Parts: sequence; structure tokens; C-alpha cells
Amino acid sequence: MAGPLHGVSANRTEAWRAVVRVLRSPAGLFHDVVTTIFPADCRCCDGPLLRAGSVPVCETCVGRVAAASQEQAAFACGRCGEALDLGIDLEEERFAGQMTSALRCRECRMAPPAFERAVSFATYQDELRTLIGLLKFEGMRELSGLLGDRLADVILQLEGAAASELLVIAVPLFRARERQRGYNQSVLLADRALGRLRKLRPAWKLIAAHPMLRRVRRTEAQFELSKTERRRNLRGAFEVDGDLRGREVLLVDDIMTSGATARECARVLRRAGAAKVWVATLARAQRQEIARRTELPGDQVATWDAPTPPVLGRV
Repeated sequence: MAGPLHGVSANRTEAWRAVVRVLRSPAGLFHDVVTTIFPADCRCCDGPLLRAGSVPVCETCVGRVAAASQEQAAFACGRCGEALDLGIDLEEERFAGQMTSALRCRECRMAPPAFERAVSFATYQDELRTLIGLLKFEGMRELSGLLGDRLADVILQLEGAAASELLVIAVPLFRARERQRGYNQSVLLADRALGRLRKLRPAWKLIAAHPMLRRVRRTEAQFELSKTERRRNLRGAFEVDGDLRGREVLLVDDIMTSGATARECARVLRRAGAAKVWVATLARAQRQEIARRTELPGDQVATWDAPTPPVLGRV
């Protein structure tokens, strides 16, 4: 009896020693072993993952998640960040920096939002779109670290313009939806960004105050609605719980599409007494087609802001 038992014990010991050797080996060998035994593909490019980790995205795709270029930032609405087609030659780009704060899209000229300025890290497309989807719909909370750091980078654009003390509020989810998802991705992103900013700018007093804004009514999915329907859908959906009188607020969300959510939240916050509202999002959805109005030289308007021609047969 002693012989076989002794042999089993020895085999187990040797197996554990092998595991320890792998764990103590150079990182490259460890990743080689894990990815060989448990092969997986990158969720962005479908290429093989060469490193083990909790996030199924390769280092190359992570590296491609870059902020919008200076050219993109220069030719955007200085209020909401909507892309504008100004027909400016790249050689004239040096003049664009002097114009940025004055540029406004048609909607911000016709109906200025209640927020002072909205900034975004990059356009909602390609790798960034995939990463946000994994965080938002597939429970990959680990991505909030990578993406939250990017959000911190764009919040720095507000330094100097915004107050030295800001209440930071993430756009809330309806209670049932947050319970179903298990978390609010915007809260995760905001808290990670705040942690980084406290190290980078310790003198800038950024205070997390997420519970001060509540979503009190369930709303329909915004992506299925027109711009007018989105605004109607959000009316009465948010309430403020707390005293905001004289305080400046930084509103944080994952994506800004039409701007309806940011506009409604800012309106409610200002009505509750907030002195100013600033908006920072990880991504900004941009329309691909831009139409130029020739009637008024220099007055550009995006196609979805232009009047919609009547459809025959409809009233």
C-alpha cells in the first residue's frame, strides 16, 4: 500500500513543481503556455491573442485606440464637439486653432445646450466601439481601467476653463437596467478617471457625486429613435437629489451620439441650481456625410440637421 500512495504523492508534487516553474518563468514563456493551452482570438481583429489576460483584445488593437487628431478637434463645434466641414486646407490648419472656440454647429446656434462644453476622447468607431461594447454589454468590467484612463486624458482639456472644484456625476441608468447589467459602465469609467486625475492633478478638487442625479423613469433605447423622439423620450427621466446651488458639475458618460442625453441632464442640473455643467465622454458618434449649405457662405450644416423633404403620400 505504501508504494502506490507514495508514487501518487510524488507525482502530485512533481506536477506542482512544474506549475511553479511556469509561474516563475519569464513572462513570455508564461503567456506562450497559457495561449497554447487556451487559444483565443482578439475580439477586434480576429487575430490570435499572444498574451494571456482577462480582456480578449490584442495589444495592437489596444494601441489603435487613439485620441482624435488635432485636425479633427480643430474642425468641430466648440460647444458640443460635432464634426464640421469647413473646407479649410490643411495648410490653413494653424488658423483653425484660433477659431475653435467660436465654431458652432447649426443646432448649438439655434438651440444652445445647457452645458458649457462637451469633450470626447475619440470618435465612436473601430476598436474603441468594440471595447465599449465589451464593457457595456458583455460584462468585461476590466476594460474600465484602460478606457477610464483615456477618459481622464480628455477631462484634462477642461482644466483651466472649469472650476477648481467640480462635482463629478455619471449619467445614471434606470434601477432595473443597472441591476440587470450589474453595474453602470459610466460610473466605472468616471471613478477610474478620477483616480488617475487625483494623481496627475492633486490640486484639482474632483468630487464623485453620482447619487445626486437619478433616472426615475425607464426610457426606450435611444438608438432606435429620431433626434426629436430622443428628446421627447428623455423628458422627465432625470431628477436631482441634493443641493447644487452655485456648484459646477462635470457630467460623464460613455458615448455621446445626438447629445440628447447630455442636453437633458444638463438642463435638469442647471434647473436644480448648478452654476455650470461640463460634459466629458469617452466617445463621440459622428455622422459620416456632411452637407455644405451654399446659400450662406461659410455656414455649414450637417445633413441630419437640414430640413427633411416631405415624402409623397404622407401627411
